[in-house]
Amino acid sequence: MKKVARLFQIKTKVEVFLITYPLALGAVKRGQEYMLQYPGKIGWLFLALTCGAVFLASAKMLQAVELQQMFGQE
Repeated sequence: MKKVARLFQIKTKVEVFLITYPLALGAVKRGQEYMLQYPGKIGWLFLALTCGAVFLASAKMLQAVELQQMFGQE
C-alpha cells in the first residue's frame, strides 16, 4: 500500500517541475480557447488568469517540498 501511496506524493523539486509543465500546457490551451470565445481584452485577461493560476500552484508546491525536506514530515 505504501508503494501505491508513494506514486501520489511529490517529494522533489524535479517532480514539481515535471508536473508543472503539462499543467502550464493545459492552461495555455484553455487560455487560447477563452480568447476565441471572448475576443478582446476579456479573452486576454482569462488567458493571463489561467496561466497565473499555474504559476501560483507551482510556487505553492515548491514551497511545500522545501518545507517537507526541511522538517522531514511525512
